[in-house]
Amino acid sequence: MGDKPIWEQIGSRFIQHYYQLFDNDRTQLGTIYTDASCLTWEGQQFQGKAAIVEKLSSLQFQKTQHSIMVQDHHPTPDSCILRMVVGQRKADEDPIMGFHKMFLLKNINNAWVCTNDMFRLALHNFG
Repeated sequence: MGDKPIWEQIGSRFIQHYYQLFDNDRTQLGTIYTDASCLTWEGQQFQGKAAIVEKLSSLQFQKTQHSIMVQDHHPTPDSCILRMVVGQRKADEDPIMGFHKMFLLKNINNAWVCTNDMFRLALHNFG
């Protein structure tokens, strides 16, 4: 991992941490958001750590498992990291579904937090 740019290393570690929390205990996701963070989940918008954790904790499924297929990371001019993830999610006994997720990460007080988070299931076939 040391040969990758620092923003890719940080982004990759963040992805691992995020999905470990999401798949094992969504109530702990508050540690990566701030009171000013924004989440768009399938078109619904939430702002603030408490509202985001409430939404993610109240999702209908009990067990999830994520498989990350592709991840891209970009540094931004204001020292943030923009990251996009494409993967698959297995929730309870539902079929495996594709998803897209985008995060904007910012270093605040020597910790990388998520200021913006957007999620969509890959349900649309435009072909």
